[in-house]
Amino acid sequence: MSKELNTLLTALYVLVDDHVVPARTGRGRQPLLTDSELITLAVAQVLLRYHGERRWIRHIHSDPQWRAMFPYLPKQSGYNKRLRAAEPLLCKAIRTVAACCPSWFDDLWITDATPVPCGMSRETVKRSDLAGHAGYGYCASHARWYWGLKLYLVCSGDGVPIMWCLANPKIGEREVLAALLDHNHHLIRDGQILLADKGFSGKEFKNLTEQMTLRLLRPDRKDETYRNGNLGGVRQWIESVNQTLKAQLGLEQHGGRTPAGVFTRIAQRLLAMTAAIWHNWTTGATSKRSLIAFDH
Repeated sequence: MSKELNTLLTALYVLVDDHVVPARTGRGRQPLLTDSELITLAVAQVLLRYHGERRWIRHIHSDPQWRAMFPYLPKQSGYNKRLRAAEPLLCKAIRTVAACCPSWFDDLWITDATPVPCGMSRETVKRSDLAGHAGYGYCASHARWYWGLKLYLVCSGDGVPIMWCLANPKIGEREVLAALLDHNHHLIRDGQILLADKGFSGKEFKNLTEQMTLRLLRPDRKDETYRNGNLGGVRQWIESVNQTLKAQLGLEQHGGRTPAGVFTRIAQRLLAMTAAIWHNWTTGATSKRSLIAFDH
């Protein structure tokens, strides 16, 4: 474990324990592994690129450093159950850590949807517990069809998640984003700019964003008069965020086989990225989304 990772995990544990996990009340035995320690372990797993829980648990049990930091280390089955039960705490932790970043108050948000494959074979599709939640969608960047979900992310320019959700790929992008914005309307400030791709065109969607006091910016379609141009340079920001989630945090190697399992693993990766950005802001790092100091 690097010194930077140790510092990040210590700071994250303190923040989560003070502002995310509620104080324990009432009678009962104190858990051997607290929720704050569980969330810290979940972030460390993703930053160190252990996509599988079995390998991660075997690693921390064999490393004296981890045994010194955590008085009790769970086994694989207990870790999996505790992590899925902590789903609300993971979501709250993402919001809490994100709000500590200066970019949380930026006037520009960017949004996009990226595929989250959940199965490769026809037998998986027929037998999976995700049936009814996942569906077939087309990934334009890889020019292929996939079966799974779509991650919709609204974030700041450096990748701090403002709001996010998972949806069936067959549902229209404008419909999902409209529902996401409506559910999180309390986060929208007057005059907030939302940068989207050309798929979020249409008078109805534009009127909806104007009602929410959002200023929608998107690349011009070929059949439209010139307004904003192609916005290629700025649109690369969200592509870079998605690439960080996929290439460095293993978004497509999540391994979830149930709705709760997939949601928890995606939240785990978003929290790890948010924690890294927050730490880089705190230490004054030049690249706010750099994970190089934490992945070894």
